[in-house]
Amino acid sequence: MKKIVLMIAAAGMMTGCIKEFTPQTSYASVDQVNDAPGVFENYVNAISNALTMDVFDAESRAYDFGYPALMIERDVMGQDIAFRDVNDTNWFTSWYTADAYLGPLYIYSQIPWSYYYRYIKNCNVAISAAGENPSEEKHAGAGIAYAMRALFYMELAQIYAPKTYTLDSQSPTVPILTESTTVEQARNNPRATNEEMFKFILEDLNKAETYLADYTRKDKTTPDLSVVYGLKARAYLLMGEWANAKEYAKKAQVGYSMLTEAQYLDRDNGFNTPNDAWMLAVTYKPTDNCIIVNDADTSWGSWMIIEINPNTSGCGYASNYGVPCNIDRHLYETINDSDWRKKCFVDFAIDDMEDEEALEALRAYTDHPDWLLYATAGSYVEIVDTEQAVGGLSLKFRPGNGDAGRNNQYIGFCVSVPMMRVEEMYLIEAEAAGMLNEAEGISLLTAFAKTRDAEYSYPTYLEKYHNNETSTFQNECWWQRRIELWGEGMATFDIKRLNKGIFRSYPGTNHGDQYQWNTSSAPGWMNYCIVQTETNYNTACTNNPTPIPPVGNSDQAETW
Repeated sequence: MKKIVLMIAAAGMMTGCIKEFTPQTSYASVDQVNDAPGVFENYVNAISNALTMDVFDAESRAYDFGYPALMIERDVMGQDIAFRDVNDTNWFTSWYTADAYLGPLYIYSQIPWSYYYRYIKNCNVAISAAGENPSEEKHAGAGIAYAMRALFYMELAQIYAPKTYTLDSQSPTVPILTESTTVEQARNNPRATNEEMFKFILEDLNKAETYLADYTRKDKTTPDLSVVYGLKARAYLLMGEWANAKEYAKKAQVGYSMLTEAQYLDRDNGFNTPNDAWMLAVTYKPTDNCIIVNDADTSWGSWMIIEINPNTSGCGYASNYGVPCNIDRHLYETINDSDWRKKCFVDFAIDDMEDEEALEALRAYTDHPDWLLYATAGSYVEIVDTEQAVGGLSLKFRPGNGDAGRNNQYIGFCVSVPMMRVEEMYLIEAEAAGMLNEAEGISLLTAFAKTRDAEYSYPTYLEKYHNNETSTFQNECWWQRRIELWGEGMATFDIKRLNKGIFRSYPGTNHGDQYQWNTSSAPGWMNYCIVQTETNYNTACTNNPTPIPPVGNSDQAETW
Protein backbone atom coordinates (compact mmCIF):
# COMPACT_ATOMS: atom_id res chain seq x y z
CA MET A 1 0.00 0.00 0.00
CA LYS A 2 1.22 3.48 -0.84
CA LYS A 3 3.01 5.32 2.00
CA ILE A 4 3.41 9.10 2.11
CA VAL A 5 5.84 11.00 4.31
CA LEU A 6 4.63 14.50 5.07
CA MET A 7 6.95 17.32 6.16
CA ILE A 8 5.07 20.11 7.84
CA ALA A 9 6.30 23.67 8.29
CA ALA A 10 4.18 26.70 9.06
CA ALA A 11 5.14 30.11 7.68
CA GLY A 12 8.68 28.85 7.16
CA MET A 13 9.40 29.25 10.86
CA MET A 14 8.57 25.95 12.54
CA THR A 15 10.84 22.97 13.00
CA GLY A 16 9.90 20.02 10.81
CA CYS A 17 7.43 17.44 12.02
CA ILE A 18 7.18 14.16 10.12
CA LYS A 19 4.07 12.00 10.08
CA GLU A 20 3.69 8.71 8.24
CA PHE A 21 0.15 7.71 7.35
CA THR A 22 -1.96 5.67 4.95
CA PRO A 23 -4.29 8.03 3.10
CA GLN A 24 -7.29 7.42 0.88
CA THR A 25 -6.01 10.30 -1.23
CA SER A 26 -2.50 11.37 -2.13
CA TYR A 27 -2.59 14.50 0.04
CA ALA A 28 -3.15 15.33 3.69
CA SER A 29 -6.21 17.21 4.89
CA VAL A 30 -5.89 20.26 7.12
CA ASP A 31 -7.14 18.22 10.06
CA GLN A 32 -4.57 15.50 9.42
CA VAL A 33 -1.81 18.08 9.31
CA ASN A 34 -2.92 19.79 12.50
CA ASP A 35 -3.32 16.47 14.33
CA ALA A 36 0.17 15.26 13.50
CA PRO A 37 2.26 14.75 16.66
CA GLY A 38 3.97 17.94 17.78
CA VAL A 39 2.59 20.14 15.01
CA PHE A 40 0.36 22.29 17.19
CA GLU A 41 3.19 22.82 19.66
CA ASN A 42 5.39 23.92 16.75
CA TYR A 43 2.76 26.41 15.66
CA VAL A 44 2.63 27.88 19.16
CA ASN A 45 6.41 27.89 19.64
CA ALA A 46 6.81 29.75 16.35
CA ILE A 47 5.04 32.76 17.86
CA SER A 48 7.81 33.49 20.35
CA ASN A 49 10.64 32.05 18.22
CA ALA A 50 9.91 34.54 15.45
CA LEU A 51 10.51 37.51 17.74
CA THR A 52 14.30 37.26 17.34
CA MET A 53 14.28 36.44 13.63
CA ASP A 54 15.27 38.78 10.83
CA VAL A 55 12.71 39.26 8.08
CA PHE A 56 14.76 40.84 5.30
CA ASP A 57 18.51 40.38 5.57
CA ALA A 58 20.41 40.51 8.84
CA GLU A 59 23.66 40.19 6.93
CA SER A 60 23.33 43.62 5.34
CA ARG A 61 20.64 45.46 7.34
CA ALA A 62 21.69 46.17 10.91
CA TYR A 63 18.14 47.08 12.01
CA ASP A 64 16.74 43.65 11.10
CA PHE A 65 16.86 41.70 14.36
CA GLY A 66 13.27 41.06 15.34
CA TYR A 67 10.84 42.60 17.79
CA PRO A 68 13.39 44.56 19.89
CA ALA A 69 14.37 46.49 16.74
CA LEU A 70 10.81 47.85 16.69
CA MET A 71 11.29 49.06 20.27
CA ILE A 72 14.36 51.10 19.27
CA GLU A 73 12.58 52.54 16.21
CA ARG A 74 9.81 53.88 18.41
CA ASP A 75 12.06 55.28 21.12
CA VAL A 76 14.39 57.22 18.82
CA MET A 77 11.47 59.02 17.14
CA GLY A 78 10.97 61.09 20.26
CA GLN A 79 13.43 62.83 22.55
CA ASP A 80 14.38 60.44 25.32
CA ILE A 81 17.08 58.73 23.24
CA ALA A 82 19.59 61.15 21.76
CA PHE A 83 22.11 60.59 18.98
CA ARG A 84 24.92 63.16 19.15
CA ASP A 85 25.93 62.47 15.59
CA VAL A 86 23.76 61.18 12.76
CA ASN A 87 26.02 59.49 10.24
CA ASP A 88 26.23 56.64 7.78
CA THR A 89 26.90 54.07 10.51
CA ASN A 90 23.59 54.77 12.26
CA TRP A 91 21.01 52.38 10.85
CA PHE A 92 18.22 54.03 12.85
CA THR A 93 18.81 57.46 11.32
CA SER A 94 15.56 57.55 9.35
CA TRP A 95 13.45 57.06 12.46
CA TYR A 96 15.44 59.63 14.42
CA THR A 97 15.42 62.23 11.64
CA ALA A 98 11.90 61.48 10.36
CA ASP A 99 13.14 61.61 6.79
CA ALA A 100 11.29 60.78 3.58
CA TYR A 101 12.54 57.19 3.68
CA LEU A 102 9.77 56.52 6.20
CA GLY A 103 7.31 57.04 3.33
CA PRO A 104 5.33 54.18 1.78
CA LEU A 105 7.73 53.55 -1.12
CA TYR A 106 10.70 52.52 1.02
CA ILE A 107 11.78 49.49 2.98
CA TYR A 108 11.59 51.44 6.23
CA SER A 109 7.81 51.34 6.04
CA GLN A 110 7.94 47.69 5.00
CA ILE A 111 9.86 46.70 8.14
CA PRO A 112 7.25 47.18 10.90
CA TRP A 113 4.43 46.12 8.58
CA SER A 114 6.15 42.85 7.67
CA TYR A 115 7.29 42.14 11.21
CA TYR A 116 3.91 42.59 12.86
CA TYR A 117 1.87 40.83 10.23
CA ARG A 118 4.33 37.95 10.19
CA TYR A 119 3.84 37.64 13.94
CA ILE A 120 0.06 37.85 13.52
CA LYS A 121 0.16 35.17 10.82
CA ASN A 122 1.89 32.84 13.27
CA CYS A 123 -0.84 33.54 15.82
CA ASN A 124 -3.54 32.95 13.22
CA VAL A 125 -2.02 29.62 12.22
CA ALA A 126 -2.04 28.44 15.85
CA ILE A 127 -5.58 29.73 16.44
CA SER A 128 -6.82 27.98 13.31
CA ALA A 129 -5.15 24.74 14.35
CA ALA A 130 -6.68 24.99 17.83
CA GLY A 131 -10.15 25.30 16.34
CA GLU A 132 -13.16 27.33 17.39
CA ASN A 133 -13.59 25.22 20.54
CA PRO A 134 -10.08 24.03 21.43
CA SER A 135 -9.68 20.72 23.17
CA GLU A 136 -8.30 20.90 26.69
CA GLU A 137 -4.79 20.00 25.59
CA LYS A 138 -4.84 22.94 23.17
CA HIS A 139 -6.17 25.50 25.65
CA ALA A 140 -2.76 26.87 26.61
CA GLY A 141 -1.54 27.15 23.02
CA ALA A 142 -4.72 28.88 21.93
CA GLY A 143 -4.47 31.26 24.89
CA ILE A 144 -0.88 32.15 24.04
CA ALA A 145 -1.85 32.84 20.42
CA TYR A 146 -4.82 35.03 21.35
CA ALA A 147 -2.79 36.99 23.91
CA MET A 148 0.10 37.64 21.54
CA ARG A 149 -2.22 38.56 18.67
CA ALA A 150 -3.84 41.11 20.96
CA LEU A 151 -0.41 42.53 21.87
CA PHE A 152 0.63 42.88 18.23
CA TYR A 153 -2.62 44.55 17.13
CA MET A 154 -2.52 46.90 20.13
CA GLU A 155 0.94 48.08 19.11
CA LEU A 156 -0.05 48.38 15.45
CA ALA A 157 -3.03 50.51 16.48
CA GLN A 158 -0.81 52.88 18.42
CA ILE A 159 1.80 53.43 15.74
CA TYR A 160 -0.52 53.71 12.73
CA ALA A 161 -3.53 55.59 14.14
CA PRO A 162 -3.09 59.36 13.69
CA LYS A 163 -4.82 59.77 17.04
CA THR A 164 -5.05 57.29 19.88
CA TYR A 165 -8.32 56.04 21.33
CA THR A 166 -9.04 58.72 23.93
CA LEU A 167 -8.29 61.47 21.40
CA ASP A 168 -10.42 59.98 18.62
CA SER A 169 -12.13 56.60 18.86
CA GLN A 170 -12.81 56.69 15.10
CA SER A 171 -9.22 57.29 14.02
CA PRO A 172 -8.12 54.55 11.56
CA THR A 173 -5.62 51.94 12.71
CA VAL A 174 -4.79 48.97 10.44
CA PRO A 175 -6.70 46.22 8.62
CA ILE A 176 -7.55 43.23 10.79
CA LEU A 177 -6.51 39.83 9.47
CA THR A 178 -7.75 36.79 11.38
CA GLU A 179 -7.45 33.06 10.95
CA SER A 180 -10.61 33.11 8.79
CA THR A 181 -9.82 36.10 6.54
CA THR A 182 -9.86 35.04 2.88
CA VAL A 183 -7.65 36.41 0.13
CA GLU A 184 -10.62 38.17 -1.40
CA GLN A 185 -11.52 39.77 1.91
CA ALA A 186 -7.92 40.90 2.40
CA ARG A 187 -8.07 42.72 -0.95
CA ASN A 188 -10.92 44.89 0.28
CA ASN A 189 -10.11 45.28 3.95
CA PRO A 190 -10.32 48.83 5.34
CA ARG A 191 -8.38 50.07 8.35
CA ALA A 192 -10.31 49.34 11.54
CA THR A 193 -11.15 52.33 13.70
CA ASN A 194 -9.73 52.52 17.21
CA GLU A 195 -13.15 51.51 18.49
CA GLU A 196 -13.35 48.47 16.22
CA MET A 197 -9.75 47.48 16.88
CA PHE A 198 -9.95 47.60 20.65
CA LYS A 199 -13.21 45.68 20.63
CA PHE A 200 -11.36 42.98 18.69
CA ILE A 201 -8.34 43.14 21.01
CA LEU A 202 -10.46 42.74 24.14
CA GLU A 203 -12.30 39.79 22.58
CA ASP A 204 -8.93 38.10 22.02
CA LEU A 205 -7.85 38.88 25.57
CA ASN A 206 -11.08 37.50 27.01
CA LYS A 207 -10.43 34.23 25.19
CA ALA A 208 -6.82 34.22 26.36
CA GLU A 209 -7.96 34.82 29.92
CA THR A 210 -10.19 31.74 29.73
CA TYR A 211 -7.69 29.43 28.04
CA LEU A 212 -4.72 30.42 30.23
CA ALA A 213 -6.60 30.24 33.53
CA ASP A 214 -4.74 27.13 34.72
CA TYR A 215 -1.59 27.42 32.60
CA THR A 216 1.88 27.37 34.16
CA ARG A 217 4.53 28.48 31.68
CA LYS A 218 8.06 27.15 31.39
CA ASP A 219 9.65 30.57 30.96
CA LYS A 220 8.74 34.19 30.34
CA THR A 221 9.02 34.11 26.56
CA THR A 222 5.35 33.09 26.46
CA PRO A 223 2.44 34.85 28.17
CA ASP A 224 0.45 33.47 31.08
CA LEU A 225 -2.63 34.80 32.86
CA SER A 226 -0.70 37.64 34.50
CA VAL A 227 0.43 38.89 31.09
CA VAL A 228 -3.16 38.81 29.85
CA TYR A 229 -4.09 40.98 32.83
CA GLY A 230 -1.19 43.28 31.94
CA LEU A 231 -2.34 43.56 28.34
CA LYS A 232 -5.86 44.36 29.49
CA ALA A 233 -4.44 47.05 31.75
CA ARG A 234 -2.60 48.56 28.77
CA ALA A 235 -5.71 48.41 26.59
CA TYR A 236 -7.99 50.01 29.16
CA LEU A 237 -5.40 52.74 29.85
CA LEU A 238 -5.36 53.55 26.13
CA MET A 239 -9.17 53.59 26.07
CA GLY A 240 -9.44 55.83 29.12
CA GLU A 241 -11.45 53.19 30.98
CA TRP A 242 -9.77 54.01 34.25
CA ALA A 243 -11.61 51.64 36.60
CA ASN A 244 -10.82 48.63 34.40
CA ALA A 245 -7.23 49.75 33.88
CA LYS A 246 -6.77 50.05 37.63
CA GLU A 247 -8.38 46.65 38.30
CA TYR A 248 -6.33 44.70 35.78
CA ALA A 249 -3.05 46.45 36.57
CA LYS A 250 -3.57 45.41 40.18
CA LYS A 251 -4.33 41.81 39.17
CA ALA A 252 -1.22 41.71 37.00
CA GLN A 253 1.05 42.52 39.93
CA VAL A 254 0.28 39.32 41.83
CA GLY A 255 3.31 37.04 42.13
CA TYR A 256 5.85 39.66 41.07
CA SER A 257 8.14 42.04 42.94
CA MET A 258 9.66 45.28 41.70
CA LEU A 259 13.35 45.53 40.91
CA THR A 260 15.57 46.60 43.76
CA GLU A 261 18.45 49.04 43.31
CA ALA A 262 20.93 46.16 43.33
CA GLN A 263 19.03 44.33 40.58
CA TYR A 264 18.49 47.44 38.48
CA LEU A 265 22.18 48.34 38.54
CA ASP A 266 23.62 44.81 38.52
CA ARG A 267 26.75 44.85 36.33
CA ASP A 268 26.37 41.21 35.36
CA ASN A 269 22.62 40.67 35.09
CA GLY A 270 21.18 44.17 34.69
CA PHE A 271 18.34 44.10 32.15
CA ASN A 272 19.63 41.01 30.38
CA THR A 273 18.02 38.20 32.40
CA PRO A 274 14.37 37.64 33.39
CA ASN A 275 13.72 38.03 37.10
CA ASP A 276 10.80 38.43 39.52
CA ALA A 277 9.88 41.82 38.03
CA TRP A 278 9.79 40.72 34.38
CA MET A 279 6.43 39.55 33.08
CA LEU A 280 7.21 38.88 29.41
CA ALA A 281 10.50 38.75 27.52
CA VAL A 282 12.15 37.97 24.23
CA THR A 283 15.41 35.99 24.36
CA TYR A 284 18.22 35.89 21.80
CA LYS A 285 19.86 32.51 21.25
CA PRO A 286 23.34 31.72 19.87
CA THR A 287 21.64 30.06 16.90
CA ASP A 288 19.65 33.15 15.89
CA ASN A 289 20.66 34.40 12.47
CA CYS A 290 21.08 37.96 13.73
CA ILE A 291 23.71 36.72 16.18
CA ILE A 292 25.50 34.45 13.72
CA VAL A 293 25.85 36.77 10.73
CA ASN A 294 27.39 40.24 10.38
CA ASP A 295 29.60 39.72 13.45
CA ALA A 296 26.42 39.91 15.59
CA ASP A 297 26.21 43.60 14.71
CA THR A 298 22.62 43.07 13.63
CA SER A 299 21.27 42.56 17.13
CA TRP A 300 19.70 44.32 20.11
CA GLY A 301 22.97 44.04 22.00
CA SER A 302 24.89 45.75 19.21
CA TRP A 303 22.74 48.85 19.69
CA MET A 304 22.00 48.90 23.42
CA ILE A 305 25.02 47.27 25.12
CA ILE A 306 28.24 49.27 25.33
CA GLU A 307 30.47 47.14 27.59
CA ILE A 308 32.07 44.96 24.93
CA ASN A 309 35.86 44.67 24.96
CA PRO A 310 37.19 46.53 21.88
CA ASN A 311 40.42 44.55 22.06
CA THR A 312 38.78 41.14 21.71
CA SER A 313 35.60 41.98 19.82
CA GLY A 314 35.85 45.19 17.86
CA CYS A 315 32.13 44.94 17.02
CA GLY A 316 28.87 46.48 18.13
CA TYR A 317 27.36 49.74 16.90
CA ALA A 318 26.97 51.07 20.44
CA SER A 319 30.20 49.71 21.88
CA ASN A 320 32.64 50.09 19.01
CA TYR A 321 31.28 52.14 16.10
CA GLY A 322 30.43 55.37 17.90
CA VAL A 323 26.62 55.09 17.74
CA PRO A 324 25.43 54.62 21.33
CA CYS A 325 21.87 55.40 22.39
CA ASN A 326 22.27 58.20 24.95
CA ILE A 327 19.68 59.50 27.37
CA ASP A 328 18.33 62.96 26.52
CA ARG A 329 20.26 65.48 28.61
CA HIS A 330 17.17 67.42 29.63
CA LEU A 331 15.48 64.27 30.89
CA TYR A 332 18.62 63.24 32.77
CA GLU A 333 18.88 66.59 34.51
CA THR A 334 15.30 66.39 35.76
CA ILE A 335 16.11 63.20 37.71
CA ASN A 336 16.89 63.80 41.37
CA ASP A 337 20.39 62.81 42.43
CA SER A 338 18.76 60.72 45.15
CA ASP A 339 16.97 58.61 42.53
CA TRP A 340 19.15 55.55 42.01
CA ARG A 341 17.87 55.03 38.45
CA LYS A 342 20.04 58.01 37.51
CA LYS A 343 23.06 55.77 38.07
CA CYS A 344 22.22 53.93 34.83
CA PHE A 345 23.43 56.94 32.86
CA VAL A 346 26.84 58.59 32.82
CA ASP A 347 26.87 62.03 34.42
CA PHE A 348 27.39 64.86 31.92
CA ALA A 349 29.68 66.56 34.46
CA ILE A 350 32.35 63.94 33.70
CA ASP A 351 32.91 65.56 30.31
CA ASP A 352 34.44 68.56 32.09
CA MET A 353 36.93 66.48 34.08
CA GLU A 354 40.58 65.85 33.30
CA ASP A 355 41.41 62.47 31.78
CA GLU A 356 42.47 60.49 34.85
CA GLU A 357 39.79 62.05 37.03
CA ALA A 358 37.18 61.23 34.39
CA LEU A 359 38.28 57.63 34.05
CA GLU A 360 38.10 57.20 37.80
CA ALA A 361 34.62 58.74 37.88
CA LEU A 362 33.47 56.28 35.22
CA ARG A 363 34.23 53.40 37.58
CA ALA A 364 30.98 54.29 39.32
CA TYR A 365 29.25 52.86 36.23
CA THR A 366 31.51 50.13 34.89
CA ASP A 367 34.54 47.99 35.66
CA HIS A 368 35.94 48.98 32.26
CA PRO A 369 35.85 52.78 31.98
CA ASP A 370 38.28 52.88 29.06
CA TRP A 371 35.81 50.87 26.94
CA LEU A 372 33.30 53.69 27.20
CA LEU A 373 35.62 55.89 25.17
CA TYR A 374 35.25 53.48 22.28
CA ALA A 375 31.49 53.69 22.63
CA THR A 376 31.61 57.39 21.81
CA ALA A 377 33.93 57.34 18.83
CA GLY A 378 34.84 53.87 17.65
CA SER A 379 38.42 54.47 18.80
CA TYR A 380 40.25 55.70 21.88
CA VAL A 381 39.95 59.46 22.23
CA GLU A 382 40.74 62.15 24.71
CA ILE A 383 37.81 62.30 27.08
CA VAL A 384 37.90 66.09 27.09
CA ASP A 385 37.10 66.10 23.37
CA THR A 386 33.60 67.56 23.57
CA GLU A 387 32.63 66.00 20.25
CA GLN A 388 33.06 62.58 21.85
CA ALA A 389 31.62 63.23 25.29
CA VAL A 390 30.67 60.31 27.51
CA GLY A 391 27.88 62.15 29.34
CA GLY A 392 24.52 60.45 28.82
CA LEU A 393 25.87 57.01 27.91
CA SER A 394 23.49 54.27 29.05
CA LEU A 395 24.66 51.40 31.23
CA LYS A 396 21.13 50.11 31.76
CA PHE A 397 21.49 47.09 29.47
CA ARG A 398 24.48 44.90 30.36
CA PRO A 399 26.11 42.17 28.26
CA GLY A 400 25.01 38.66 29.07
CA ASN A 401 27.06 35.81 30.50
CA GLY A 402 29.56 37.75 32.57
CA ASP A 403 33.17 38.11 31.50
CA ALA A 404 32.71 35.66 28.65
CA GLY A 405 30.05 37.94 27.20
CA ARG A 406 32.00 41.11 27.78
CA ASN A 407 34.89 39.69 25.78
CA ASN A 408 32.91 38.04 22.99
CA GLN A 409 29.91 39.73 21.42
CA TYR A 410 28.49 36.43 20.13
CA ILE A 411 28.03 35.48 23.78
CA GLY A 412 27.42 38.92 25.26
CA PHE A 413 24.60 39.79 22.86
CA CYS A 414 22.66 36.61 23.72
CA VAL A 415 20.44 38.37 26.22
CA SER A 416 16.80 38.67 27.13
CA VAL A 417 14.90 41.92 26.56
CA PRO A 418 11.88 42.87 28.68
CA MET A 419 8.55 43.28 26.87
CA MET A 420 6.54 43.85 30.05
CA ARG A 421 7.58 44.51 33.64
CA VAL A 422 5.56 44.72 36.83
CA GLU A 423 6.73 48.30 37.39
CA GLU A 424 4.63 49.32 34.41
CA MET A 425 1.60 47.80 36.12
CA TYR A 426 2.19 49.86 39.25
CA LEU A 427 2.38 52.98 37.12
CA ILE A 428 -0.78 52.11 35.20
CA GLU A 429 -2.60 51.45 38.46
CA ALA A 430 -1.47 54.81 39.86
CA GLU A 431 -2.41 56.79 36.74
CA ALA A 432 -5.79 55.09 36.37
CA ALA A 433 -6.57 55.53 40.06
CA GLY A 434 -5.62 59.20 39.88
CA MET A 435 -7.87 59.84 36.93
CA LEU A 436 -10.73 58.65 39.13
CA ASN A 437 -9.53 60.13 42.41
CA GLU A 438 -6.40 62.26 42.18
CA ALA A 439 -5.50 61.94 45.86
CA GLU A 440 -5.45 58.16 45.60
CA GLY A 441 -3.37 58.32 42.43
CA ILE A 442 -0.84 60.67 44.00
CA SER A 443 -0.56 58.33 46.98
CA LEU A 444 0.09 55.30 44.75
CA LEU A 445 2.51 57.20 42.53
CA THR A 446 4.42 58.54 45.52
CA ALA A 447 4.69 55.06 47.02
CA PHE A 448 6.12 53.78 43.73
CA ALA A 449 8.55 56.69 43.33
CA LYS A 450 9.88 56.31 46.87
CA THR A 451 11.03 52.77 46.04
CA ARG A 452 13.44 54.46 43.60
CA ASP A 453 14.06 57.76 45.39
CA ALA A 454 13.68 57.86 49.16
CA GLU A 455 13.62 61.66 49.01
CA TYR A 456 10.90 61.86 46.36
CA SER A 457 8.26 64.52 46.87
CA TYR A 458 5.30 64.93 44.53
CA PRO A 459 5.57 66.47 42.00
CA THR A 460 9.20 66.36 40.98
CA TYR A 461 8.83 67.03 37.26
CA LEU A 462 7.96 70.71 37.10
CA GLU A 463 4.87 71.88 35.24
CA LYS A 464 6.93 74.33 33.19
CA TYR A 465 8.37 71.39 31.26
CA HIS A 466 5.01 70.41 29.78
CA ASN A 467 3.48 71.86 26.68
CA ASN A 468 -0.21 70.99 26.75
CA GLU A 469 -3.16 70.80 29.08
CA THR A 470 -2.43 67.40 30.62
CA SER A 471 -2.74 67.65 34.38
CA THR A 472 0.22 67.92 36.72
CA PHE A 473 -0.67 64.45 37.99
CA GLN A 474 -0.70 62.80 34.57
CA ASN A 475 2.50 64.65 33.64
CA GLU A 476 4.17 63.18 36.71
CA CYS A 477 2.97 59.69 35.81
CA TRP A 478 4.43 60.15 32.33
CA TRP A 479 7.73 61.37 33.74
CA GLN A 480 8.02 58.29 35.95
CA ARG A 481 7.31 56.08 32.93
CA ARG A 482 9.99 57.86 30.90
CA ILE A 483 12.63 57.16 33.55
CA GLU A 484 11.53 53.68 34.60
CA LEU A 485 10.92 52.31 31.10
CA TRP A 486 13.68 54.17 29.22
CA GLY A 487 14.80 52.15 26.19
CA GLU A 488 11.96 49.63 26.49
CA GLY A 489 9.90 50.80 23.52
CA MET A 490 7.25 52.92 25.26
CA ALA A 491 8.29 56.46 24.29
CA THR A 492 6.27 56.94 21.10
CA PHE A 493 3.23 55.21 22.58
CA ASP A 494 3.11 57.63 25.51
CA ILE A 495 3.82 60.73 23.45
CA LYS A 496 0.92 59.91 21.14
CA ARG A 497 -1.41 58.84 23.96
CA LEU A 498 -0.88 62.09 25.85
CA ASN A 499 -0.41 64.23 22.72
CA LYS A 500 2.93 65.48 23.98
CA GLY A 501 5.36 67.52 21.93
CA ILE A 502 9.04 66.88 21.31
CA PHE A 503 11.72 68.86 23.16
CA ARG A 504 15.17 68.45 21.63
CA SER A 505 16.32 72.07 21.30
CA TYR A 506 17.49 73.61 24.56
CA PRO A 507 20.77 74.96 26.01
CA GLY A 508 23.26 72.09 26.34
CA THR A 509 21.23 69.68 24.21
CA ASN A 510 22.94 66.44 23.22
CA HIS A 511 20.77 65.86 20.14
CA GLY A 512 22.43 65.96 16.74
CA ASP A 513 22.73 69.22 14.87
CA GLN A 514 19.82 69.92 12.48
CA TYR A 515 17.59 67.51 14.44
CA GLN A 516 17.14 69.65 17.53
CA TRP A 517 13.40 70.13 17.23
CA ASN A 518 10.65 71.38 19.50
CA THR A 519 7.00 70.70 18.70
CA SER A 520 3.83 71.66 20.54
CA SER A 521 2.05 68.32 20.12
CA ALA A 522 2.73 64.76 19.00
CA PRO A 523 4.54 65.07 15.65
CA GLY A 524 3.11 63.65 12.45
CA TRP A 525 6.19 61.52 11.80
CA MET A 526 5.06 59.23 14.61
CA ASN A 527 2.12 58.14 12.45
CA TYR A 528 3.76 55.33 10.49
CA CYS A 529 3.08 55.01 6.78
CA ILE A 530 1.58 51.79 5.48
CA VAL A 531 3.80 50.21 2.84
CA GLN A 532 2.53 50.90 -0.67
CA THR A 533 2.27 47.23 -1.61
CA GLU A 534 -0.58 46.95 0.90
CA THR A 535 -2.52 49.90 -0.48
CA ASN A 536 -1.88 48.67 -4.04
CA TYR A 537 -3.48 45.29 -3.41
CA ASN A 538 -5.92 46.21 -0.65
CA THR A 539 -8.06 48.81 -2.39
CA ALA A 540 -9.97 49.74 0.79
CA CYS A 541 -6.83 50.61 2.75
CA THR A 542 -6.00 54.29 3.15
CA ASN A 543 -2.60 55.62 4.21
CA ASN A 544 -0.96 58.21 6.43
CA PRO A 545 0.97 61.11 4.85
CA THR A 546 4.70 60.77 4.26
CA PRO A 547 6.52 62.48 7.16
CA ILE A 548 7.75 66.03 6.63
CA PRO A 549 10.40 66.81 9.26
CA PRO A 550 11.22 70.33 10.42
CA VAL A 551 13.98 72.09 8.52
CA GLY A 552 16.95 72.91 10.71
CA ASN A 553 17.09 73.32 14.45
CA SER A 554 14.27 74.92 16.41
CA ASP A 555 15.07 77.95 18.50
CA GLN A 556 16.46 76.84 21.83
CA ALA A 557 14.00 77.04 24.69
CA GLU A 558 14.61 77.13 28.42
CA THR A 559 11.20 75.65 29.14
CA TRP A 560 8.88 73.37 27.29
